[in-house]
Amino acid sequence: MSSPSSAWREQVAADEAARFARQGKILAAIQAARSARYGAGRALHRKAVLGANATFEVLAGLPVEARHGLFAAPGRYPALVRLSNGSFDMQANTRPDIRGFAVKVNGVTGPSSLDGTTDHQDFLLINHDSFASRTSDEFVDAAAALAKGEGALLLWLFRSFGLRGALTRLKTLAGVVRKPFSGFATETFNTALPIAVWPNAAKLRLKPVAPGAPTDKDFAQDMRDRLVVGPLVYDVALQFFVDEKVTPIEDPTVVWPEAQSPFVSVARLTLTDADADVEGLRFDPWGGLAAHRPLGEIMRARKAAYYVSQVGRGAA
Repeated sequence: MSSPSSAWREQVAADEAARFARQGKILAAIQAARSARYGAGRALHRKAVLGANATFEVLAGLPVEARHGLFAAPGRYPALVRLSNGSFDMQANTRPDIRGFAVKVNGVTGPSSLDGTTDHQDFLLINHDSFASRTSDEFVDAAAALAKGEGALLLWLFRSFGLRGALTRLKTLAGVVRKPFSGFATETFNTALPIAVWPNAAKLRLKPVAPGAPTDKDFAQDMRDRLVVGPLVYDVALQFFVDEKVTPIEDPTVVWPEAQSPFVSVARLTLTDADADVEGLRFDPWGGLAAHRPLGEIMRARKAAYYVSQVGRGAA
C-alpha cells in the first residue's frame, strides 16, 4: 500500500480549446437531433430513471488527506439524486447501457470550479471504475458514429484504428455497454475520472451499505419499491492518487488498484424518497467547489461539453 501524494500533475495540450470546440459542435448536433425526436433533453444520459431526495453526511475523524473542500469538517447537507441511462436515446431500462448516478449536494459554500462562488457540489458517477476511451476525441467521435447506427460505428472503428485496433476497441465497448447490471440499489458507482481533494487528487465511489438482492423488476420501479420500505444508504469513499505510474491522472482507462490505494470512507449518502423533480436541474462534474475541480483531459473536455448541452436545452 502506498501513501497519498499531492505530486499529481495535469498535462494540458496547446490545442485543447480548439478540439473541445469541435467536440461541442458534434455533441450539440446529436442533442438537437434527439431533441427533435424526443423533446428537449440532454445529449447523453438523456433518460432519467429516477429522481430522489437525499441527505449527504460528511463523517467525523477523517484522515488529513481527505479533510478538504466538502470533507473539511463533519456536516449534514440536503441532496438531490438523478439516476439515468447513458444512451442518447429514450430506450427501455431493460436495454444494455451505462448507468449514471448523479448527486447534487446543496447548502455548500465556497469558491467555485467555474469562477465566483458556489452553493452546491455535484458528483457524477457511472457503474464502471474506468473510462473506455483514452481521449475525449475518441469518445466524441465514437458517439457521433454510433448516433448514426451500429454500422457507422463499425466503419469508423476500422477506418480509425485498423483491423486489430478496431476489434480490440469493439470488444472493450461491448464489455462496457453489456456489463451486467443488477439495480441502482445493489451496484457500485464510480466517478471513473479523478477530481481534486485539494491539494490531493482522488476518485470517488458510492457503494450500497446493505444492497439486498438484485432486482428482477424495472430499475425505476425497484427503487420506488425499496424506498417505500425505507431509506437507501450508500458509503461514499475516496481513492487517492499515489503516483503517476499506479494512479495516472491523464489515462482514464486505468483502474486504480485498491491494493496500492485503498478506498477511504468519508461520507454517507441516504436516499429518502423518490419524489424529486430533477429534470430541470444541471448536474455537472464542474458544478461545485474549486477544491474538487475535475482533473484530466476528458474532465476538461466535459467542462465545455456540459455547457454546450445546457445551452441546447435551455438550462445554462
